Formats: sequence, C-alpha cells, structure tokens
Amino acid sequence: MTPMVDLGFLLISFFVITTELSKPTAMPLAMPKDGKGTDLGESYAFTVLLGAKGDTWYYYGNWADAVSKDAVLPVNSTITLRQKIQERQQWLDVHPGKEGRDGLMVLVKSSPDASYKQVVDVLDEMSINQVKKYAVVKPELSEQEWLNAHD
Repeated sequence: MTPMVDLGFLLISFFVITTELSKPTAMPLAMPKDGKGTDLGESYAFTVLLGAKGDTWYYYGNWADAVSKDAVLPVNSTITLRQKIQERQQWLDVHPGKEGRDGLMVLVKSSPDASYKQVVDVLDEMSINQVKKYAVVKPELSEQEWLNAHD
C-alpha cells in the first residue's frame, strides 16, 4: 500500500508542475472605440492587404496614389514583410517627422476569404519588429475589388 501512495503523490506533483509550466499566452490587442477616426500622415501609413489565396501585398501612403503609381507590391519569399517593415522604420529614422519610428502605423486589411493564419502571421511581425501602432481594419471597396481582381 505504501508504494501506491508514493506513486499517487508523484503523479499529483507531476501534473501540478506541468500545468503550471504550460500556461497559454495571448498577444494583447487594443481595439479602438467606435466613433470618428483620427487622421494619419501618409509618410507613416503602411498598409498590408491579405488576399484569399494566401497572397499578401503592401503599399505606403494612400490607396489612390499607390494604385496610380502601380506601387501595390507583393510580399513573397524574396521580399518579406519583415524586410519591408524594417526598411520603413529605417526610413522614418532618417526622416523622423513628428514621431519618428514610433509613428509607423500598419493597417492590416484582410479579405473576407483570407486565412486566420495570415492575420496571425502579420500580427506576429508587428510584435517581432516592435511596431507600436497597428490595426486590423476592413478593406475599402476599391481595395477589395483590387484584391478580387488579383487573386
């Protein structure tokens, strides 16, 4: 009987320790209040578009200028999102403006058919690159039409 009691206490202590060591963690996500939005300077705006087939594109500034200059560019294995975020942060270090690097605002605009993994991967990049301001927002109608045409 004594060995059974010893084994019971060993199992209990094992399960207590392993449950304490494997607590799930979550990334904090601040959501804006409803109401009027704030203006964003074009030099600080960095938009990521997530398509339905796993495709990802990015552009700087406003949508109309990016489309007219054909500056909505793909992210792929050679040009990664991390590289583009870091390049923009370095550009803001050289052209600091009012907020410098901390002013970078990444807008993640996801197609309704984009995968959850895509969104989580982009949010992970925000954490890795220490981007202080980012938001997951709904794409505008013209952006959604562009995504549909390029998917």
